[in-house]
Amino acid sequence: MPRTGEPGRSVSSRLLEVLFAFTPEQPHLSLAEIVRKTGLPHATVRRLVVELSSAEALSRRDDGRFTIGLRLWRLGTLAPLTESLRTAAQPFIEDLYTALHQHVQLAVLEGEQAVIIERLSAPAALGLVSQVGGRLPLHCSGVGKVLLSHGGAELVESVLSGPLRRYTPQTTVDTAALRKELADCRLTGTATVREELTPGADSVATRIMDGQGRVVAALSVVVRSGSVSHQAVLPTVIASGLGLSRRLGWHPGIKASSVVH
Repeated sequence: MPRTGEPGRSVSSRLLEVLFAFTPEQPHLSLAEIVRKTGLPHATVRRLVVELSSAEALSRRDDGRFTIGLRLWRLGTLAPLTESLRTAAQPFIEDLYTALHQHVQLAVLEGEQAVIIERLSAPAALGLVSQVGGRLPLHCSGVGKVLLSHGGAELVESVLSGPLRRYTPQTTVDTAALRKELADCRLTGTATVREELTPGADSVATRIMDGQGRVVAALSVVVRSGSVSHQAVLPTVIASGLGLSRRLGWHPGIKASSVVH
């Protein structure tokens, strides 16, 4: 596909290029930053930003930087999979949060990453770099390993054949060790990560299934390393995952199958 500054791109594709310049890591952008990230001419970006702002798809802050507008955010909440999941998961996430007072998060698979679609965090909980809408690697996050293990052979081979980033000294990058972890996760439906993604942070995760047994999401609790026993947390996380799965139509007679992409 040609870059946005090249001829042949439609107006709609350029509008999307501007919108996709915003990320959870960079939710506020100046006009110059949008120009740099999209590769579009400055005059084109200015015109598109004015149109998007008029439609309330973008909002201009007092400091002159832009962010996603309320109207576009409302449109995003209509995405059927994530919204129905978030609604069904809310009481289970709240119960886990009330019981443990730690980060509780729900994630789905998108491409070769896990995307956080909901999170509750206690004020004193361990600080994390990701947030709602943020992406996590599949090979070294709790929710990521759950989703990867149920993602099918093609996804597993694609992820393991590529470079595996070592985020901390504890990150597992040995493919043989990862294959064993993924096999165990498929069997148990759970994954435990010890400081693989963030120093001082452990994660206990479980799968969420729908009425056909398809893994549609992963639910996890992120705790400070050494603060609680993983074995003490695991039954509560599993129970919440099974409860949410039942809400989505699953029952014990349905065998878990591949993740929904």
